[in-house]
Amino acid sequence: MFKKILIANRGEIACRVIKTAKKMGIKTVAIYSDADRNALHVKMADEAVHIGPAPANQSYIVIDKVMAAIKETGAEAVHPGYGFLSENAKFAEALEAAGVAFIGPPKGAILAMGDKITSKKLAKEANVSTVPGYMGLIDDAEHAVKISNEVGYPVMIKASAGGGGKGMRIAWNDDEAREGFQSSKNEAANSFGDDRIFIEKFVTQPRHVEIQVLCDKHGNGVYLHERECSIQRRQQKVIEEAPSPFLDEETRAAMGAQSVALAKAVDYSSAGTVEFIVDGDRNFYFLEMNTRLQVEHPVTELITGVDLVEQMIRVAYGETLPMQQEDLKINGWAMESRLYAEDPYRGFLPSIGRLTRYRPPVEEAHATRAVRNDTGVFEGGEISMFYDPMIAKLCTWAPTRDAAIEEMRLALDGFEVEGIGHNLPFLAAVYDHEKFTSGNMTTAFIEEEFPDGFGGVTLPDEDLNRISAATVAMFRVCEIRRAQISDRMDNHERQVGTDWVVSLQGETKHTVVSADKQGATVTVDGKSYRVESEWTPGQPLARLSVNGTPLVIKVGLISAGFRVRYRGADLAVTVRTARQAELAGFMLEKVAPDTSKLLLCPMPGLIVKIDVEVGDEVQEGQALCTVEAMKMENILRAERKGVVSKINASAGDSLAVDEVIMEFAQS
Repeated sequence: MFKKILIANRGEIACRVIKTAKKMGIKTVAIYSDADRNALHVKMADEAVHIGPAPANQSYIVIDKVMAAIKETGAEAVHPGYGFLSENAKFAEALEAAGVAFIGPPKGAILAMGDKITSKKLAKEANVSTVPGYMGLIDDAEHAVKISNEVGYPVMIKASAGGGGKGMRIAWNDDEAREGFQSSKNEAANSFGDDRIFIEKFVTQPRHVEIQVLCDKHGNGVYLHERECSIQRRQQKVIEEAPSPFLDEETRAAMGAQSVALAKAVDYSSAGTVEFIVDGDRNFYFLEMNTRLQVEHPVTELITGVDLVEQMIRVAYGETLPMQQEDLKINGWAMESRLYAEDPYRGFLPSIGRLTRYRPPVEEAHATRAVRNDTGVFEGGEISMFYDPMIAKLCTWAPTRDAAIEEMRLALDGFEVEGIGHNLPFLAAVYDHEKFTSGNMTTAFIEEEFPDGFGGVTLPDEDLNRISAATVAMFRVCEIRRAQISDRMDNHERQVGTDWVVSLQGETKHTVVSADKQGATVTVDGKSYRVESEWTPGQPLARLSVNGTPLVIKVGLISAGFRVRYRGADLAVTVRTARQAELAGFMLEKVAPDTSKLLLCPMPGLIVKIDVEVGDEVQEGQALCTVEAMKMENILRAERKGVVSKINASAGDSLAVDEVIMEFAQS
């Protein structure tokens, strides 16, 4: 077996590979840029080599720099992770020339299937059903518009060398095709060093289902069943599960057999993924083959018990697959939630900064439940603007889909992340959505169910009652502590009462508390709730039992109550006496300042382009400027008609969130 391997990647995937390598007794080498000097994967590896500045195109995807690190450390093999150089045939070629093993497929398979244009042509030649599209080279934006009209809107504009949702856009008209082509081209160049773009028909109402394949160098190949990846936003997967709630055994077997046959046709070895679009009648169409390990591989590992990274290493070493197709059964159900550094309340725009608090749920594995968290960050670490916004992949497993979903709900409730914007509230909202829980979703789920973006969750009345009971019991403990402060005035002894008025989500609840040593019984509008917990004031996470059912809430102190976050809702919960509640009704609410004449930077990022000048009259929807962060370009548009009166930034400037880019006057 290999003695030392280098991981040509960063973040959670590098950490993931290191874990398996250590289990196998293999030493590891990490590479890092300036921005990753203190990253978790650097700390976990046995050795670490600095390879250049923060931008990936000056460090992680520069083949010569990676090869120099290999030579310096004497690594015998390289695991490329996913993204960066994982599907770069030139990198595989350079490793072969240097006598270093590539823990991935042969370069021929990368060339055949790693390039999405080539893979589609090959699939067509092999009579595999594919989605209509244009696979040739596209000259410019106008050429893209012409092709889009020929294929028929809507179309998918896609980077040939892309992955992970980078360099992908959906266009519904000529303007979107023109803009999408340029943005995809720029993102592809920055992320992959390859700006080739192709266009295909966007199939409406599709489900995205992918098959995990594993092949060795001796002609053996198996499929490890499927993953449902239909919950996606901007073609970036958000939630994955295995198996799919939609496929039947016949369709699963057909997709698996076709995937293995396609892999064998290109002499594939290592782990790979064949992606399909599946329609409502369970017809499936080949999309692409990813010649690498996928982000969502943990859910496959959880339902099969196969360590895919270990098998990749063993295949690269020349070993034979230890399993046959009939050995690979589906055991239970697994869910994966991608935790991103993006603010759902600001249109999911990237958020960077320092993780002031990062406390994921405890990883555990039992006969009836499991929790797994693949991450590349730590408390106190910094989220950089230069790379993918993924913080962690939270996975749960249980014998049934409903149980796996409930385990995920509890895990998300207990996941503490502070210091940056993140999508935990949105993930929680999806897992409570009826369309998701029923399994009746398509890739258009987020666009259809959250057309105006995410503004938080409105909780049902029973949840409000449970939270009211819990917060009253907690507030009573806080009040008792405050009443016990020494050296108070003798004639102003504080008495903690039993009757409280709770205000939350625009509603008022009248409560009565009866406490004992084990907990408290709280009556909320005449209904009784038993609350028990070991929570003490100051703890930001409260784990309680309310009428015997777990309740996990994130709490922060505010005046006369708590800020409570639960299942996608962010509530200001006030607990007052009847007289305090009466007087609070006379308080004036603070009015937010008027920013309608300002264009604010919605995220920390780099100004790529300013599209207007001072004095220009702009119309609603007109592009004003382009901001880039975390390898994604965002075009900021005018919300209404107006005249540009002042521009405070120029191309190349780095701006903080809410910094003023330009100002407007009425036209």
